[in-house]
Amino acid sequence: MKKKLVYYSIRTFNTTFLIVASTLLMLCISCTSVAQDIDDTRFVSHVVDLKSQTLKFYLKDSSGVNYGSLQKLKTRLEKKGQKLHFAMNGGMYLKDGSPQGLYVENGIVKTQIDTTKEAYGNFYLQPNGIFYITKNKRGVVCKTVDFKINPNISYATQSGPMLVIDGHIHSKFVKGSKNLHIRNGVGILPNGQVLFAMSKDLINLYDFAEFFKNLGCKNALYLDGFVSRTYIPKKKWEQLDGNFGVIIAETEQ
Repeated sequence: MKKKLVYYSIRTFNTTFLIVASTLLMLCISCTSVAQDIDDTRFVSHVVDLKSQTLKFYLKDSSGVNYGSLQKLKTRLEKKGQKLHFAMNGGMYLKDGSPQGLYVENGIVKTQIDTTKEAYGNFYLQPNGIFYITKNKRGVVCKTVDFKINPNISYATQSGPMLVIDGHIHSKFVKGSKNLHIRNGVGILPNGQVLFAMSKDLINLYDFAEFFKNLGCKNALYLDGFVSRTYIPKKKWEQLDGNFGVIIAETEQ
């Protein structure tokens, strides 16, 4: 009799373990699915898993001329046999098209970091920040003052202001503000995936930051305003014009 009790106990334990394991697996799959398809009609968004997808920053073509538009980048990549899945302007730029602030491409610092504390414009609304990708496929958004250049960084772009800082909306943003523009930005989701988003309509900085915060982004960075463009063909969102500095793009070889 004791042997049967032990047998049934083991069988019950195994069954319970399988149920719990299956439930956890489904929850993980569900979380991943949610991250890949953000359900908010106010924004066009795209999530990148750096472990399995190829994300790079682009500025100049082989002749040393700025790509400028998403169309030009798309055309050049297709000539190389690469398919463009996603593209978005990746930060502010000066009149000559050069990046405003830090820009790192393929591990090479192309433009130095801008540590100016007080100046006019969104870029200098402190704290501003940096979005970078490491060689071991990790995406990071941090305040400029916390950034340290190192050999493990593949790509980096500086912009401002920060939208979300350590889980909190930027303290200088005003809820209900009438300062409305098209806006785009980037944040890091709790699972480490990178979230890009652009508002489909005019929006203030507070509401834009709240979008990233509500999805669990501990840190998020504003990239640019009314000039912003995004290309995501799978969502039938194809803005290929523009005249930018840095472009961030996901490609398939």
